[in-house]
Amino acid sequence: MASNIHASAIVHPKAFVPDSCMVGPFCILEDGVVLGEHNTLISHVNVYRGTTIGSHNKFYPFSAIGCEPQDWTYKNEPTKLIIGDHNLIRECVTISRGTVKGGGTTRIGNNTFIMAYAHIGHDCNVGDNAMLINGAILAGHVNMEEWSVLGAMSASHQFTTIGAHAYIGGGTICTQDVLPFTKTVARREAATFGINSVGLERRGFSKERIAAIQKAYRIFKRNNTTQALEKLKAEFAGQEDIQRWIDFLERSERGVIR
Repeated sequence: MASNIHASAIVHPKAFVPDSCMVGPFCILEDGVVLGEHNTLISHVNVYRGTTIGSHNKFYPFSAIGCEPQDWTYKNEPTKLIIGDHNLIRECVTISRGTVKGGGTTRIGNNTFIMAYAHIGHDCNVGDNAMLINGAILAGHVNMEEWSVLGAMSASHQFTTIGAHAYIGGGTICTQDVLPFTKTVARREAATFGINSVGLERRGFSKERIAAIQKAYRIFKRNNTTQALEKLKAEFAGQEDIQRWIDFLERSERGVIR
């Protein structure tokens, strides 16, 4: 076994691994896997049959590359995953190979950045320079065009297209196509619903401290931030807990959830 392949790695005799590649500890490369030049598999990377990988890609631990499609109709047919060049694929990413009914091939372009825990389903096409942020999900048959970004914990429904240069904000569910060049984001409806009185009591806060925080909270909810700051400073001068709120509000750059 070549010195660039760690002794604990399992590489099928019919897998092709150039000498310029590095295959780290506990990696598994199945029958027929083809690696191009200068790929790095750090450790614990599984590359499944039917996968062809270009050059200068880097795979981080526990990624599963070219695994079986998550599709009930898949019957172990010989399908493919094709990955281009200069891609970064981070920890615990899963990329499924294609299905016969979907054309048989999942494709990843060049210079993509696929962050930890992202999933790319069967028969997807991911264009050059696209980015999937942590936990982003592409269902099957999604076309993600070049330079598009799918934000953290976002998902795209099957058979949708994410247009070129589109930016999808975190926590957004896309059930229709996303226009090129646009920003798309789910409504932000987070709100505060009172103080964490049970947690404060468990941490030894006295009833008086909790009552003061509760009063300050009512002032905050009933006024805009500027007005709330004025009233909190006037009514709670010198009280450490409320001063923490005042300091927090004054240094907040993005505004606070109300």
